[in-house]
Amino acid sequence: MTRTATLALAAAMLSGPAFADTVADRIGKTDLADPSIEHAPQDGVVKLYGAGGPHTAFRKVADVWEEETGNKVEIVAGPESAWSADAQADADIMWGTSEQSMTAFLLTYPAFDHEEVEPIYIRPTVIAVKAGNPKGIEGFDDLLADGMKIVVTEGAGVYNTSGTGTWEDVAGRLGRLDDIARFRKNIVAYALGSGASFAQFKEKDADAWITWPNWPLTHQDVLEMVEIDENRTIWRDVNVVISPKADPAAQEFLDFLVSQKAQTIMATEGWQR
Repeated sequence: MTRTATLALAAAMLSGPAFADTVADRIGKTDLADPSIEHAPQDGVVKLYGAGGPHTAFRKVADVWEEETGNKVEIVAGPESAWSADAQADADIMWGTSEQSMTAFLLTYPAFDHEEVEPIYIRPTVIAVKAGNPKGIEGFDDLLADGMKIVVTEGAGVYNTSGTGTWEDVAGRLGRLDDIARFRKNIVAYALGSGASFAQFKEKDADAWITWPNWPLTHQDVLEMVEIDENRTIWRDVNVVISPKADPAAQEFLDFLVSQKAQTIMATEGWQR
């Protein structure tokens, strides 16, 4: 490369957006973002949107709150593409299943302020195995054995999921490269999201899945939970953010969601506070 070309390349790199690129620069610029949608959530119903997982526990809490107050709560969960347009129009509250997941979500929803995100519960990574634990898996080290079939949840740069990177964080927690290599050798599926991981666990007849407690706790006919050693466990939170235009009852519901009564309900699916 000539000196002129080198200088031109350097100038282009220094002036290009990559060196100044931040999350704030990308807000409202995702494929799902639609600036033509008016955000007008005040319709008398408290509406929450987010990824699957926490929604089952949230629903239990909402049922109690509805009974006590007479207010209505709608909880919409699943792949973001299925509910994004609706959320841009009428979401009072959004939840993220991890910090990185919420950060990614809010790129699409400029009506919500990332500075107002509040972590409300936390949970550890666990190993989900087949009901009855036929392989006798007792902890992480058992997953390194030859022939183990493991499913991991991974966004792979194209999907927003709380599971992104959890498997490698767990495997590499002790700083041993061989642990990562042996674990990786046993992965039979990298699934985009926890729902897809659960499907792959069954389809691949897998032995183990690195996931969160709510999955085995809510699918005990298929799954059983094995705890990961404390020195390997990774913790991630579930967090919420409320729209500045939300229904007045939305904040009341969020207050109830972290109450002692709600904490007892959330704990049934592995959520801690």
